[in-house]
Amino acid sequence: MSQEGYNVTPWEARGKIDYDKLIQEFGVERLSEPLLARINTLAGGLHPLLRRGFFFAHRDLSLVLDDYEAGRGFFLYTGRAPSKAPMHIAHIVPFIATRWLQHSFGVNTYIEIPDEEKFLAKKVDSLEEVEPYIRQDILNIAALGFDENKTFIFRDSEYIGKMYRPAVLVARHINLSTARAVFGFDNETSIGLIFYPALQIVPTLFENRRPLIPCGIDQDPYFRLQRDIAPRLNRYKTAELLSKLAWGLTGPESKMSASEPETAIMLNDPPEVVKKKIMNAFTGGRATVEEQRKLGGVPEVCTVFHWYSLLFEEDDKKLEERYWACKTGKLLCGECKAELVKRINHFLALHNEKVKDVEKKVSKYMYDGKLAQEMWNWEFKP
Repeated sequence: MSQEGYNVTPWEARGKIDYDKLIQEFGVERLSEPLLARINTLAGGLHPLLRRGFFFAHRDLSLVLDDYEAGRGFFLYTGRAPSKAPMHIAHIVPFIATRWLQHSFGVNTYIEIPDEEKFLAKKVDSLEEVEPYIRQDILNIAALGFDENKTFIFRDSEYIGKMYRPAVLVARHINLSTARAVFGFDNETSIGLIFYPALQIVPTLFENRRPLIPCGIDQDPYFRLQRDIAPRLNRYKTAELLSKLAWGLTGPESKMSASEPETAIMLNDPPEVVKKKIMNAFTGGRATVEEQRKLGGVPEVCTVFHWYSLLFEEDDKKLEERYWACKTGKLLCGECKAELVKRINHFLALHNEKVKDVEKKVSKYMYDGKLAQEMWNWEFKP
């Protein structure tokens, strides 16, 4: 979708996004308080990413909860397209939510590693550019705490033998005019990228129950298309739990990007680099200490406060206290940044220890024989 001042597609997001307009344009529903209350009851709590409105919209989430209550269950599906750089902390936000959903509801989780996507979208010049980062991406994801017995992580290039037949069946139901309308394809789009949505849709069919996809709203077009064709394949329409897009460090209109190092905290950044990036991050502070004390800061546009609210302050009361301390000038930006540096470096140190531990058993996550065997018993009628 492209509007004046911003653009949101599965491959690009820029500008200050109007999420109210996106809800209308994409035809999704806002995540309501009654629905959050249902999740709270069934899961025994709410993750901060839900409580604080980062996940803000959905498709058919109420049907997912109905299925769970009725004993039919559901399954989770998400993914990560490797790039020519390591993962950064914004990349792991949807995986943290997915892990929480898996643990809270005890469901199978499928994680696709589409190692061809960036090449087809012309974001990298060769397939070899992403190759050095694929295994590390998989380790970073597994290290977040997914249940190894209920999680299947797979690379498209390795698993294509299982995926190709259902992808062909999916592709038959998608015509070029629909793909153009949904994705904005034009005469410069590679035919590989035009076919790629069929592969993205295949994991939504892995089990004959409703799939739930936790993802950024920029990924919605894939699953909007899936919902159109799923009934023709005798499968459930995909449900979605949709998030906003995490800010980069250069301001609320920025997005973390590995190609712009100043915008992102990479998962392999050493402590001194984290400190430099956070101390240079955009804030809602005033020009001088005197003005800050007198007028207060503006946490609503502060990238530092944004990251406290996402990952680095679980206690709602403490987050509110930080908000008002900034707003009233009691808290200076330097103090707030210094504390965030400590928390991020602590998080990264723990995470990288978990990566080392999970490296010994990553093959268990990529073993394809432990989950629902109907995955490869494709009986769809074209």
